[in-house]
Amino acid sequence: MTTTFVDYANKLQDQLAQADWGPVAQLADELELCLKEGRNVYLCGNGGSAANAQHIANDLLYGVSPAGDASIRVEALSSNTSVITCLANDIGYDQIFARQIKVKARAGDLLIVLSGSGNSPNILKALEAGRDAGMTTCAILGYSGGKAKSMADLVLHFDVNDMQIAEDLQLTVGHMLMRYLCQLNWQAMPKKKIGLVSV
Repeated sequence: MTTTFVDYANKLQDQLAQADWGPVAQLADELELCLKEGRNVYLCGNGGSAANAQHIANDLLYGVSPAGDASIRVEALSSNTSVITCLANDIGYDQIFARQIKVKARAGDLLIVLSGSGNSPNILKALEAGRDAGMTTCAILGYSGGKAKSMADLVLHFDVNDMQIAEDLQLTVGHMLMRYLCQLNWQAMPKKKIGLVSV
C-alpha cells in the first residue's frame, strides 16, 4: 500500500521538477492586466477540472486581496447547475460553456480552460467561442494536450498520462497565480494588512 503513495508522490514531484513555468508567468501577466483594467476572467472544466475551476475562481476573487482592494472579476462557468443542466438538456452538453461565453464575454476578457485530455468537446467549443468573442484564451492541459493545445493563445501543458496528477497541477498553477497576485497587491499597498493571512 505504501508503495502506491510513494509512487504517486514521486510522479507529482517529477512533473513539478521538469515543468516549464514560463507560460505560467505569461498567464500571471494576463491576470495582472485583467485586474488593472477590470476585465473579466472565465474558467471552465469537467469533473475534477470543474471543481478546480471553481477553486481557482474563488482564489482569484478573494485570495489575491482579502482586504477587497484589488480583486479580479472572475467566474467559473461550471458553477451554476441550473444553467449547466438547462443548456445540456436543450442544446447539448458540448455547448454548456460556449453559450455562456457568447452571452457574457467581451473582447479582451480572459478564458482559462482546464482539461486533462484537451479533447473534451465542450472545452473545444468554449475555446472557439472565446476566439470568436475576441477573448484571450488559455488552456491548462495534461496528456498530449489534445486538440486544445493548438487552439488556445497560451498553453500550459504538462505531459503526463495521469488524470489525477494533471488535476493536481491545475490547482498548483492556480495557487501559484494567487500567491503572485497577492504579493503584487502587498507591494502596491504595503501599509495595509493584506495577503494570505498576514504580511
